Amino acid sequence: MAGGFQSILQSTRPSLIISFTALCALRRSADSTSHEPAVAAFGEAIQGDPVMKSLFDQIFLQVDRRNKVTDFEHLLSWLDCIIVTAPKYEVATDENGDVIGEPIGVPIYLIFDLLSNTAAAYDLFRMKEFNRALKALLENWGKFLMEPGSNLTLNTTDQGWFGKAGITSLETHLGKYSFEQTYKCPDAAADNRGFTTWDAFFTRALHDGVRPIVTQDNHPVTFPGGLHTRTVVEPTLIYSACESTVLRIRRDVKQHDQFWLKGQQYSLYNMLNRSDYYAKLFEGGTVYQAFLSPLDYHRWHSPIKGTITDIVVVDGTYYAVLPDAGADHGDPDLPEGDPHGALIRSQPFLTIEAARVLIYIKSEDINIGTMCFIGVGMAEVSTCQVTVKKGQAVEPGTELGMFHFGGSSHALVFSKGTEFHEGDEIKEGKHVWVNSVLGVATHKQDSE
Repeated sequence: MAGGFQSILQSTRPSLIISFTALCALRRSADSTSHEPAVAAFGEAIQGDPVMKSLFDQIFLQVDRRNKVTDFEHLLSWLDCIIVTAPKYEVATDENGDVIGEPIGVPIYLIFDLLSNTAAAYDLFRMKEFNRALKALLENWGKFLMEPGSNLTLNTTDQGWFGKAGITSLETHLGKYSFEQTYKCPDAAADNRGFTTWDAFFTRALHDGVRPIVTQDNHPVTFPGGLHTRTVVEPTLIYSACESTVLRIRRDVKQHDQFWLKGQQYSLYNMLNRSDYYAKLFEGGTVYQAFLSPLDYHRWHSPIKGTITDIVVVDGTYYAVLPDAGADHGDPDLPEGDPHGALIRSQPFLTIEAARVLIYIKSEDINIGTMCFIGVGMAEVSTCQVTVKKGQAVEPGTELGMFHFGGSSHALVFSKGTEFHEGDEIKEGKHVWVNSVLGVATHKQDSE
C-alpha cells in the first residue's frame, strides 16, 4: 500500500521484518531426525493431506530466492527450536548488521514471512484444516509460555528484555513514566520484575492512574468546520481501545467489497463473520483501525459507555496474507519490491481472515448507538481472551479482554448513524495511548 502505511512503518519500525541472523540461529542440527510432539503432529497433519502437502510443495517452488527455509522438514526443525523457548530480546539486522526494526517478538513469523507471500500459500494458509493444525501447534507453545520457566529471557543481559537495550525499547512510548511506574510488576526490584511466566509479562496490567480517562467536562472538544450547525446534542468523546499505532480510517464502508484488491477496502459482511444483520447495521459507517507492536500494552479497554450486547469469537487464519509485488517505493525498512513483510501490508485484509473477536457495545447515547470492537490476532497470536460478559455494563476504560503473545491489530466500527471526527493529532502512523481521546462522535441527522 502506498502513502499512509509507509508512514506507519517509518514511525514504528515493525518487528515482523525477517532477520536472517536470528533465523539462522534457530536452525536445528542437520543430524536431528525427531521432532517435538506438537511439531510432529503438525507435520503429520500436513503430510497426511494430499492437498495441503501439494500446496506446501508449490510454496517452496514459488517462494522468493531470498527464502532461507529450504523445505518442509527444514521448517519443522526450526519450529522445534521455537516452541520450547521464550523469545529473547533480539533485533532484526540487515546484511550489514544495521538494525532494521523493533525487537523480534514473533519468531514463528520469521519462518513463514516469505513463504506466505506466494499464490500457493494464499490458498493453503486460508484452509480450515491447515489453521486447525497450526492452532494446535500455537496453543502448545502458548501453554509453554504460561508455565514457570518460560521467563528465562526476562533478565538484564544483552538478550534479556530488562537489559539496557530491552528496557529502552519497552519504554519507547511510555512518556514520562518508566516501565515499573507504568506496569504492575510483582517485584519491581527483581531482574525479571517478578514475572513468573512469559505470558504474565506480555499481558501485564497497568497501574491505576497512568492512563486516565479524560471526561467531557475537562477535555476541550474541537469542532470541524460547520459541526455546530449539524448537531443538536453535544458531541461524545471516543476513547482509544488499545495502546496502538493508527493504521487508517475509512468512511462509508460497504456490506460487501473487493477486499482482495491492493486498496483492501473493508467488507463488513466478511469482517463481522458473515452476519447479514450486523453488516446491514453498520453499512455506510466508519472503520478506525490501529495495530499493536510486541512492545505495547496488550489489553483492550472499552472506548465508550454502554452495554455488551454480543460477543463472537471467530476462528480464522494466522499467517494468510494478500500476495503482492513487495514493498512500495519509499518503504523506510525495505527496498522497493522486497517481498518481506506482506503480513504487515495486509492488515486491513486480516480483519476478514484472521482469528478475531467481535464485541458489540450498545450505547444509550444517540451519537453512538451500537458499535463493534474487533480484536484481530496476527501471526503467533492464537488466543483472543474476552474478560467481559454479554449483558455487562461498561464505562470508558473498562477492560474488555487481551491478546496473548505476538503482534496484533484492532478496529472500531461505527454505524452509519454515527459521524466520527478524529482529533487533529490522530494521523496514520501516530502512536496513541489506551484510554486517550481519539475524537468525538455526533449523530447524523440524515441517517434516520
